[in-house]
Amino acid sequence: MDIEVLGALAVRENGVSIVPTAPKPRRVLGLLALHADQVVPVAALVEELWGASPPRSARTTLQTYILQLRELITAALAAGEDERLGAKDILATVPGGYRLETRGGPVDYREFECRAGTGYRAMDAEDYAGAARRLADALALWNGPALTGIQAGSHIVMEARRLEEARLCALAQRIDADLRLGRHRELLPELTVLVNQHRMHESLHGQFMLALHRAGRRGEALDVYRRLRTVLVAELGLEPSSALSRLQRSILMARPDTAPAAGGREQTGGSGRLIARTT
Repeated sequence: MDIEVLGALAVRENGVSIVPTAPKPRRVLGLLALHADQVVPVAALVEELWGASPPRSARTTLQTYILQLRELITAALAAGEDERLGAKDILATVPGGYRLETRGGPVDYREFECRAGTGYRAMDAEDYAGAARRLADALALWNGPALTGIQAGSHIVMEARRLEEARLCALAQRIDADLRLGRHRELLPELTVLVNQHRMHESLHGQFMLALHRAGRRGEALDVYRRLRTVLVAELGLEPSSALSRLQRSILMARPDTAPAAGGREQTGGSGRLIARTT
């Protein structure tokens, strides 16, 4: 089975899509795909579909959706050569819930985690060229926000946010690697877009400040800090992190080639902000 969630949901058996068109069965498949090869409890599926107030018929209706998914799997299995497999082998009923079996097939979010992990290890080893390449390979697996096109309930929303945080972490690390390789000018168009998309992401703003400063655009770098501070104070009542403040002071005092890098994997502060570490 081939599973993709880093963008639109795609689940294929023997190359044949088993994604239903109806919203709720599609949501069931989405949650099963996010936990492929793991048991998804019936209670979690019911909550995903109906929230805290499910109808009395919830479990019966869920069983109907499972049956619909198995019918799609049966049709996909007919395109293969292994007649020993049935739909219940792929979408298994287990004590307390259901499990979608990949049988070793590719799962894009697992591949993303694997590639990103090799990138992080290259960063730790100060192999910045290797890190930039491996992290770019990991990010290339994304084709849009996770599970695009799904009318998500609470469980899918939570998983999608987790995946997005992982993407942002890999992205910030890849940009840090590129900065360490002196690619600040090449990064400016990308960072211009990113800081507008993530108006309170301090790590990305710090990297934008550093890239601008190293490109000889000191005033614009300081403007980025001022705009971020205005947003943080107005929306959260918080000042920028001490790391970002140190970067601002360094830009005020230093030449482009002596300002500290705004690198490191993001850390979530007590306020929930993403805080850049200077190195």
